[in-house]
Amino acid sequence: MKSTAVITLEKGGEIRIEFFPEDAPKTVANFLALAKKGFYNGLTFHRVVPNFVVQGGCPKGDGTGGPGHTIPAEFNAQKHLRGSVAMARSQHPDSAGSQFYICYGPTPHLDGNYTVFGKVVAGMEHVDRIRQGDRMTSVGIVEA
Repeated sequence: MKSTAVITLEKGGEIRIEFFPEDAPKTVANFLALAKKGFYNGLTFHRVVPNFVVQGGCPKGDGTGGPGHTIPAEFNAQKHLRGSVAMARSQHPDSAGSQFYICYGPTPHLDGNYTVFGKVVAGMEHVDRIRQGDRMTSVGIVEA
């Protein structure tokens, strides 16, 4: 079964993400579990770096929070390209929890150092319009 995340933005629009479960099974399972329990609903995109990434998923809204657990790194062969979705983390490789980022363009210096676990398949134009503090109304999962 293939899962797709649908991020609904407070300011309008949807972002659809398809996952790479074969490359990052624990990361995908973690994101799906958090989304299904409503963890991401109402959270903001707390970090926006033009021409680099937009980052969200912090319950504190400042980049210091998480879900209360961490997951192991699953560095893989997926590249950081426009629309790539990856887990944010601290300096420790196994410190990711709930924060994720979406790349505005290729960022090869991140390849092999962060877990890429999905890609935007629709709505990248909405990603391009996200501003710091913009809210995710909901993150739903569609199973197909």
